[in-house]
Amino acid sequence: MNRLPTGVNIMIRIDNHLGSIELTSGYLSALIGHTATSCFGVVKMNPAGASQGVRTAILKKSDRIDNGVRVYSPKDSTQLIIDLHITVMYGVNVAAITDSIMNKVRYVVESETGLSVRKVNVFVDGMENN
Repeated sequence: MNRLPTGVNIMIRIDNHLGSIELTSGYLSALIGHTATSCFGVVKMNPAGASQGVRTAILKKSDRIDNGVRVYSPKDSTQLIIDLHITVMYGVNVAAITDSIMNKVRYVVESETGLSVRKVNVFVDGMENN
C-alpha cells in the first residue's frame, strides 16, 4: 500500500477525455477532516501516527483540520483507503456515529473528487464530556 503523506503535497492526477485534474494530498486530507468533524458527536480529531503526534506536540498545531487523517492507495488501484482517528462525545451511540462518518466521508470524497473510496476506517481514540 502506498501512503499519501499529509505533510507533503503529493499530486493525485486524474485523466479524463477533457484533460487532467491534479489534487494535492493536503486538499484531500483537509476535505476529509472537515467532513468528519462536521458529523454529529465528533469532538475532535486525534493525531494519526508519529509525524502528526510530533507536529501536535512541538508545533502546537492540534487544531489543524487534517489531524487524524491518513489516506492510502493500494498498489495498482485507483481506490483510496481512509483512516480517521477521532474523539467522540460521552453518552452517544458510537456505532451510529462511526457508520454516519463512514458514509458521509465516502460520499463527499467520491462526489467532490471523482476518486473511488474502497474503505473508511474510523478509530475512536477517546470520549469527552461536552
